[in-house]
Amino acid sequence: QYTRLNVFDSAMSSLYVPPPKCLEKRFVAPQRHMFGPGPSNVPPRILAAGAEPVIGHMHPEMFEIMSDIRSGIQYAFQTRNKVTLAVSGTGHAAMECAIFNAVEPGEDVLMAVNGIWGERAAEIAERIGARVNTIRTPAGSCFTNEDINQALARHKPCVVLFTHGESSTGVLHPLDGIGDICHRHNCLFVVDCVASMGGAPLYMDTQGIDILYTGSQKVLNAPPGTAPISFSERACEKVFNRKTKPVSFFLDMSWLANYWGCDGKLARIYHHTGPVTNFYSLRESLAVLAEQGLENSWCRHQEVAEYFHEGLENMGLRLFVKDKNVRLPTVTTIVAPPGYDWKEITSYIMKNHKLEISGGLGPSVGQVLRVGLMGCNSSKASVDMVLEALKDALKHCHKSRV
Repeated sequence: QYTRLNVFDSAMSSLYVPPPKCLEKRFVAPQRHMFGPGPSNVPPRILAAGAEPVIGHMHPEMFEIMSDIRSGIQYAFQTRNKVTLAVSGTGHAAMECAIFNAVEPGEDVLMAVNGIWGERAAEIAERIGARVNTIRTPAGSCFTNEDINQALARHKPCVVLFTHGESSTGVLHPLDGIGDICHRHNCLFVVDCVASMGGAPLYMDTQGIDILYTGSQKVLNAPPGTAPISFSERACEKVFNRKTKPVSFFLDMSWLANYWGCDGKLARIYHHTGPVTNFYSLRESLAVLAEQGLENSWCRHQEVAEYFHEGLENMGLRLFVKDKNVRLPTVTTIVAPPGYDWKEITSYIMKNHKLEISGGLGPSVGQVLRVGLMGCNSSKASVDMVLEALKDALKHCHKSRV
């Protein structure tokens, strides 16, 4: 039992913000089926890994875990790049890491915009003083390689960014051949695969991708907060020979490469305190993917998506992406049922089925419902659950006669 000193009594009496009443009761997270575009449900095995005891972010055991993570990312990305690591942050942090390190003020960049993520990349590049050029295609569609070749010839950028899995529109953009086109124009090929990695075929090295990044909370089924990223030798040549320092110290690859043991130096210098338990979870999620097999994961996501699409069409619902060959297997966009308020549909399903689906984002706002079936959620049982919830919502939600 502690004796309270008079000085503490004096200090306590000066506090004018009392302990919050809301923190007096224990928080219990509700159980929900996370079938939106992310985050996805975290299975017990990965949750358990994140609950292991905290160790130091510079301990030898932590470096071993980080080495395991690097190997797992190399497998998931299908790359042998040495500079491969996980950014401490979400997919947005990885997007900024790619742009902040690869682009200097005044340089020309080209952003391929077929949804919100191309728009976000363009804004980030603009904020650091790049000359931003865009090519655009209607939501739900793709660019041709000739479109890309002509844009590169016209704008002569040092970096071009594509979104492989555009979760706002449900498009899986073909990548074959684009890397070769970029390199013929002396341009780095940057790809956002946050919504597609693990759910659709992706080959970083053979497809000529120079910078590739994703997030932990989609197919990997880990909690949000870590973002795998990898840099090719071509990208490293530019990144590590900049004329100016990157605008962000936190995302500076010259520091991060050392922290992750990617720069060949024996000594690692403190840069930031990595999210230790998130690294545990990420390692476990990569282990699960390796055990399942990457090709098996790709096939399962495709089969489940096709089963889902057939079920939706049998209900009389329409898919937003008309071309079957470019539908994203992980996130399906459904044309909002005519006469219904999409917000009422998603609210009804959450309230009555404890199941999250979402509306559109960016160019698809008000036009679609989005359903994400990723990682452990990619199953026919999950599809049946969603179809039943949609049928129930369409039966009970108000439909306008206009």
